[in-house]
Amino acid sequence: MTDPEVKRAVLTDRLDLRRPTADDLDELFAIASDPRVWQHFPSGRHACPAQTRSLLERWTASWDAAGLGAWAVRLRGDERVIGYGGCSLVGDVVWNLGYRIAAEQHGRGYATELAREAVRQAQIVRPQTPVVAYLLEHNTASARVAVKLGFELAWRGPDAGNPDETAIRLVYADRPLSREQLGAVLH
Repeated sequence: MTDPEVKRAVLTDRLDLRRPTADDLDELFAIASDPRVWQHFPSGRHACPAQTRSLLERWTASWDAAGLGAWAVRLRGDERVIGYGGCSLVGDVVWNLGYRIAAEQHGRGYATELAREAVRQAQIVRPQTPVVAYLLEHNTASARVAVKLGFELAWRGPDAGNPDETAIRLVYADRPLSREQLGAVLH
């Protein structure tokens, strides 16, 4: 878990990716509570900072257990948080790639830049573990990011537990998934 190439803070061409801390909570909540960021999954929007704190705790657990988790995303040279995301280990069998970028920053390629680095780091930490992108079918922007990364559609079906009973869930993966791996994603 302490591979020297895996860093808790990483610079990409335009982004500064850092392991989030409690000091980031207010800015993370501002993004997580913005309905524009959740237009594809409105019920996921955070209604109170406690939800974001819980998310931050899950990221911390992933960092502590697996040596990798979500980052707080900043533009290089700017201390404002513009998003969050990365790869977190699920069920010890798959990396889940996830991200949210502030609505004002959409359309600039930051999600793809973040996702590429997250996948690269996951492959350093545990190269034998597949990376998946778990998204709703109508979220075409996230599907485009998955395809740009070279991921292929591994599963399509009803989104169990979604308040929208017509919602269709897609699972993209960087390689074929076993039943156990797919099950961990669909739990």
